[in-house]
Amino acid sequence: MTDPRPLRSLGFIHLVPFDRDDPATGLREGVELFRFAEELGLDSGWVRTRHLQYGLPSASVFFGAVSQATSRIGLGTAVIPVGHENPFRLAEDLGTADALSGGRLLPGLSVHPPAYDDAVNGLVHGEGWREEDYSYGRLERLRGFLRGDRVREVPEYLGIGGDFDSERVEPVSPGLADRLWYGGGSLRSAQWAGEHGFHWLVSNISTSASGELVDFGANQREQIDAFRAASPLGDEARAAVARVLVPTDGASDEQLRKYRAYAEGRTERTTRVHGRGTIIAPDVLGSADGIVEFIRTDPAFRAADDYLFELPFEFELDDWKQMLEQLAGEIGPRLGWSPAR
Repeated sequence: MTDPRPLRSLGFIHLVPFDRDDPATGLREGVELFRFAEELGLDSGWVRTRHLQYGLPSASVFFGAVSQATSRIGLGTAVIPVGHENPFRLAEDLGTADALSGGRLLPGLSVHPPAYDDAVNGLVHGEGWREEDYSYGRLERLRGFLRGDRVREVPEYLGIGGDFDSERVEPVSPGLADRLWYGGGSLRSAQWAGEHGFHWLVSNISTSASGELVDFGANQREQIDAFRAASPLGDEARAAVARVLVPTDGASDEQLRKYRAYAEGRTERTTRVHGRGTIIAPDVLGSADGIVEFIRTDPAFRAADDYLFELPFEFELDDWKQMLEQLAGEIGPRLGWSPAR
């Protein structure tokens, strides 16, 4: 077994769930969790993107608020499905949030065709959705906008409305176009991300199992190896692994009952292949020692630069804080990580 790669950063992924009748409370608790994570010294916090669900739909708006409550922690998206976005407008939003944060955004992205039925697709994406390009090229357009590529020739100023015209998407935040991650689960996506200079982010779902139930960590290790082999970035090419890891140390009896019921209710789905080749990693529930041992022996984690803990959706702020305390205070240091100051 080869030596694991040195751990470069430690962070978490959060859904930012909310009550449909009181969304502000859940969103504010999300901001508080990021502030708390920064205080603990964690390197990054990432948010999921959810549409037509009770979870955060707009990472850029949220990070505009988080940027004013924090000063250091990285702000990642895991991931923004760019098929729902106009790349031009998304570039404006990401550039604004990155400028406000002082250059801390880590945009994780994905592409796939619309997945609703035809009637909903027409409402969400517009009636011309069938003619849209939902390929990887959509991400390259976005990166060009973020980089400041010329969009037009600026017309001569005629003295109306102020001389504010630009030839590119504004604001352009330096370095943002080089901090893009692709969140995927297949060898094809891993190779594309590597070849095109993106970083690589994998989570607890993989779509490259070829119809057979295989070892999840080994499956993701194949993707990471393919990504690195294709990337021109060398040692600068980063791979992050995210899993649902639930530490039980420091949890109350009530929390332990809740955590165990949560993990047991999700185990069955990990015992079979879904569709053509989707497999799901089992949640890891246990002591800090047990989680550290799992990470040290998992093939995907051993090949990764960055470790991310996926926080369970259905819990509450105190539960998530308990998990982050264990991550920063117990698990990270045993993996050779030190909190940022």
